[in-house]
Amino acid sequence: QVQLVESGGGLVQAGGSLRLSCAASGRTWSNFAMGWFRQAPGKGYEFVAAINWSGSQTLYADSAKGRFTISRDNAKNAVYLQMDSLKPGDTGVYYCVGDRIPGRQRLDASAGAYEHWGQGTQVTVSS
Repeated sequence: QVQLVESGGGLVQAGGSLRLSCAASGRTWSNFAMGWFRQAPGKGYEFVAAINWSGSQTLYADSAKGRFTISRDNAKNAVYLQMDSLKPGDTGVYYCVGDRIPGRQRLDASAGAYEHWGQGTQVTVSS
């Protein structure tokens, strides 16, 4: 059974940091790109970052560039999102996602590219 389980969310003051983790199971995740989306209250899913199967390529939303870092550890079947200099606008539920196509050559920022989604972890940034 394919499963993605996020952890590490919480309440933090503006300017602070959080590190999200995603534990993946149920398939050979080292063959697939993975990423993070978020959803603010009353809004749709927003792409945050993605990383290719080997970790050699990354893609970030403009809002995340320079503040967030995505990484993965294939030996642990884990993906991480280090979030620094957090802003109130970063508040939302953060979802770990897994690509539907193995070995994708070009990272995709569209939600439809990702077949598997975790249950989400809440991140709240206070001003």
